[in-house]
Amino acid sequence: MSDTAAPPALDYAEQVARVLRSNAETEKFVAEQRKLIAEQSKLQTETLKIGRDCLLAPLSIGFAGIAAAAAFFGAGAAFVKLLGP
Repeated sequence: MSDTAAPPALDYAEQVARVLRSNAETEKFVAEQRKLIAEQSKLQTETLKIGRDCLLAPLSIGFAGIAAAAAFFGAGAAFVKLLGP
């Protein structure tokens, strides 16, 4: 008269192992995500540095040109003083 099947035996050790595997996979994914976030932060920092360098490069060239012109002017003045009367 009892047509219902007996409930399947609960295998607690298998369930615990499955939960532990799931936790290990989750921790692995979290560690990988943290690594990728750190790499992204590093790349953003490098991008900002390159952008800043691109903005400052023309100023650097300008100051180097002014310094070179001053050196040539000083050398010319010294040459005139040396050969002058």
